[in-house]
Amino acid sequence: MGTITPFPAQRAPGQVGFERAELTRILDLYGRMVAAGHWRDYAIDLGKDAAVFSAFRRATERPEFRIEKRPGLRNRQGMWALVGEAGAVVKRGHELGPVLAPVERRLMKLVDE
Repeated sequence: MGTITPFPAQRAPGQVGFERAELTRILDLYGRMVAAGHWRDYAIDLGKDAAVFSAFRRATERPEFRIEKRPGLRNRQGMWALVGEAGAVVKRGHELGPVLAPVERRLMKLVDE
């Protein structure tokens, strides 16, 4: 006969994703940046450790901004991060709104010009 192997008691989630409200907020900002003529493309990467939304000026370039959700950092510096084109963290926090603030300020400057 074969060996019986029990299922593990707790399974770690296989994939990190955005909740509907979070994705709505991100896509709203993306739509406003597209309407201002600044962004043209985006990509979403859902991985085991992080969910990443990347916004591009052109599809052939590196993303201008990446919005990262890393639940593993929830109790430390915050699970949300705004990463710039060079890979430096622009803003990090526990809530999405304040992390998106630098991009929204840039949008206000684009609209005023």
